[in-house]
Amino acid sequence: MNSMMFDHSRKFDIVCSGRIAVDFNPVDLNQPLEDCTTFKKYLGGSPANIAVGMARFGKKVGFIGKVSKDQMGTFVTKFFEKEGIDTTQVCQAGQGEFIGLTYTEILSPTESSILMNRNFAADLSLTTDEVSEDYIKQAKIFLISGTALAASPSREAMLLGLRYAKKNNVKVAFVLDYRGYTWKSKEEVSLYYSFIAENSDILIGSRSEFDLMEATLFNDKNDKKSAQFWLDKGNQIVVITHGKDGSTAYTQNGESFSIKPFPIKSLKGFGGGDGYTSAFLYGLTEGWDIIDCLEFGSASAAMLIASHACSQDMPDTTAVKAFIKKEKEEYGEMIARV
Repeated sequence: MNSMMFDHSRKFDIVCSGRIAVDFNPVDLNQPLEDCTTFKKYLGGSPANIAVGMARFGKKVGFIGKVSKDQMGTFVTKFFEKEGIDTTQVCQAGQGEFIGLTYTEILSPTESSILMNRNFAADLSLTTDEVSEDYIKQAKIFLISGTALAASPSREAMLLGLRYAKKNNVKVAFVLDYRGYTWKSKEEVSLYYSFIAENSDILIGSRSEFDLMEATLFNDKNDKKSAQFWLDKGNQIVVITHGKDGSTAYTQNGESFSIKPFPIKSLKGFGGGDGYTSAFLYGLTEGWDIIDCLEFGSASAAMLIASHACSQDMPDTTAVKAFIKKEKEEYGEMIARV
């Protein structure tokens, strides 16, 4: 059952905010990054990937963010525009900031790592003056990514965006999206993450990310305790992911629903989370039952880890449904459902 209610008069199904980056994924597969010489360039950054995923599913998507005033900033903005994502609130940095660069390493289908250049990052220079209440109140969902809380002035911009969303009855989705770069301490992570999570409606993250968020709150962490704590704070849905061990969604009415990954021959170990989140949120906005949202998310995640890119390879609705149908024909109807 899905008890989430959305205002269908809103212009945007979702407005995402935060990190827009550029990914360089190696064409030289199954070797260390230092030995790679050839890369493919893609739009990256978790909230940016989620925005693309939602657009591919036919949703109306807006974005609040900041990019570098150079060819890389132009590249990501044009990519958004080609996907039909509104870029009127994507501004350019004015002090020479650089777009975040991510170099990925694909050692094997199960071993991947990420090297980020987040020094003087354009997305972290977003200011409160560049966050529009009129824009946010046009959305059904306002999505905040944890990385945007790592430094000022982006941190304050996200807090203001949260306030505008709550003021105007916009559902807040908080995707924990922890990246160690830029953060000064784990206590700082816990402080700002927990503040947003206490005011969100949909909370999504991995077990390790929940551990970081809860570090200053309580000990003896486990999924049920975590979920209940954040549900008691007002969240309607809490999703805790465990990678290859699947994920579980906990709801306000005391129910929980679990999903396993679909069998797939993976190419890389990253990118699945953004596909999962965009597909899950798509299902919510369509009014699907939670288990169907989870299944759709798991399928999209499987498709993404089997492909070279993240944003570029985000599937559309038809492709995900076809993938699920094929998997069930081969492995059985309950292949992903627990």
